[in-house]
Amino acid sequence: MSALPTSADQPMLLRRDQDGVAWLTLNRPAQFNSLSRAMLENLIAALDEIAADHSVRVVVLAGEGKAFCAGHDLKEMRGNHTLAFQQELFRLCGKFMMKITELPQPVIARIHGIATAAGCQLVSMCDLAVAADVARFAVSGINVGLFCATPSVGLSRNLGRKQAFEMLVTGDFIDAHEAQQRGLVNRVVPLEQLDEEVSRLAASIVAKSPVAVRMGKQMFYKQLEMGLDAAYQLAAETMACNMMTEDAAEGIDAFIAKRKPEWRGK
Repeated sequence: MSALPTSADQPMLLRRDQDGVAWLTLNRPAQFNSLSRAMLENLIAALDEIAADHSVRVVVLAGEGKAFCAGHDLKEMRGNHTLAFQQELFRLCGKFMMKITELPQPVIARIHGIATAAGCQLVSMCDLAVAADVARFAVSGINVGLFCATPSVGLSRNLGRKQAFEMLVTGDFIDAHEAQQRGLVNRVVPLEQLDEEVSRLAASIVAKSPVAVRMGKQMFYKQLEMGLDAAYQLAAETMACNMMTEDAAEGIDAFIAKRKPEWRGK
């Protein structure tokens, strides 16, 4: 596992690559992996590097210690109590969340503990999420007088409106199974099976055409913001272009010949 450079003695973000999967681990366990400005800068730099790395097919975001991510670093925010600092912090946060959506590779959140406030936002913005049955989720800013406005963007695009708003105005926790029922996570497994389940999901994606996955992810998020007619036009154009790729030809030929495809695209 390699450490991404930081100014601190203890690296706050770790990266490990294996079998086409880049594992990024938030490494501020004493601070419950809070998203300080430096952490956000590290994450943005890591995703920029991964975006250009064709050997990486899937990204897994994980957390070290007891928590997955407890949101923003409240001590840092109070210690820099100027409007300019707050604006820059939340601009960075928004930039990071958009990087996840814009990244060519699918991103899986591996949630082993609590995910609160911006940590819950992070789960909502990942393409996929696998949680341990002991994980818990909340957007708890309201408990300290701060409405979780930025987390509401991702949360309201995963959950039903009333479910999302209830979490935002109460700050109450939901457990992993409730998060799955509401659409925040894909899968829930016992903690001891979490890495196995994440790896299984990642391997399933790695086995598919990288060209098709990349084109599909880009189209998926674009069409969500469109009207129905425009969405179908985009989808039709994407499928037509996908059909003309070398991987699609190989995949169909392999299906007809009843053999395993050999993906050539990057």
